Amino acid sequence: MQHQSSPLVSATDNRFLRGGPIAEGILAEVREAVAKATEDGFPPRLVSITVGEVAAVDVYVRNQRRKAESCGIAFDERRLPADTTQRELEAAIQGMNADPRVTGIIIQRPLPREINVKAMQAAIHPLKDVEGMHPASIGNIVYNQLDLAPCTAAASVEMLKSTGLNLKGLEAVVVGHSEIVGKPIAFLLMSEGATVTVCHHMTRSVAAHARRADALFVAVGKPRFIKADMVKPGAAVIDIGINSEIGPDGQERVVGDVDSDSVKDVASWITPVPGGVGPVTVSILMRNTMVALKRQQELYTSAFATKVG
Repeated sequence: MQHQSSPLVSATDNRFLRGGPIAEGILAEVREAVAKATEDGFPPRLVSITVGEVAAVDVYVRNQRRKAESCGIAFDERRLPADTTQRELEAAIQGMNADPRVTGIIIQRPLPREINVKAMQAAIHPLKDVEGMHPASIGNIVYNQLDLAPCTAAASVEMLKSTGLNLKGLEAVVVGHSEIVGKPIAFLLMSEGATVTVCHHMTRSVAAHARRADALFVAVGKPRFIKADMVKPGAAVIDIGINSEIGPDGQERVVGDVDSDSVKDVASWITPVPGGVGPVTVSILMRNTMVALKRQQELYTSAFATKVG
């Protein structure tokens, strides 16, 4: 079936907070950093690891490659067979950790059921964790070290900042508390001075909390979960969900966790799905790559100076 974008998103409706312009602003900064690093002898290189053949993964990899190459970042694809064991994958990751030519490592999901995703993410050296999913990267957020945060979480907060709202004292509600999206968003917002409530499957009244929010972040994986009566008038709504839905015409559409049809008439800003958080997420991945490269460059330079001295 052919995927279609929501007909609600028009080029002239300012209520929709589109990711494209925000992403391009981030990528422009990345291009400058890449040019400088390459001139200094530290060209960045991303390595993407895919295990098995998954058609949906190819779409993400192509998008990552396109954005990386547009910035001047080399992009390598390592495709491993479907019967690759966890030990074999970990050995491959360790080899990349030790390779000074590799700046960042991306593990494409899903992985085969026999491979523990969290263990593989932890196997990546924190200095090469451009996805921001290593336990050390996520833990650092608690201490306000925010420059290698999980990409989707960082992208979501970046979109809120683009509204121009003052985040200090802002009432923010996060619906969804996953380790790589909901929880990091909460810590990122707190670092900006926002007052944050996190809702999850045991929250007694999600609607009551959501209606208080000046900024509402939604990542629950339930199509159109947030309705207009759950949104405070004038709020900013950041929809992180990606769901497939069959419309009345039999066409498969990608929709978010927010019922945009009704919420767009209540909120001041709402991110479209697709075209909202997604493009910014990829740009954050590129920005994280340059943060990782800078840290590695400092480490190598320091080690060389110590050796010479």
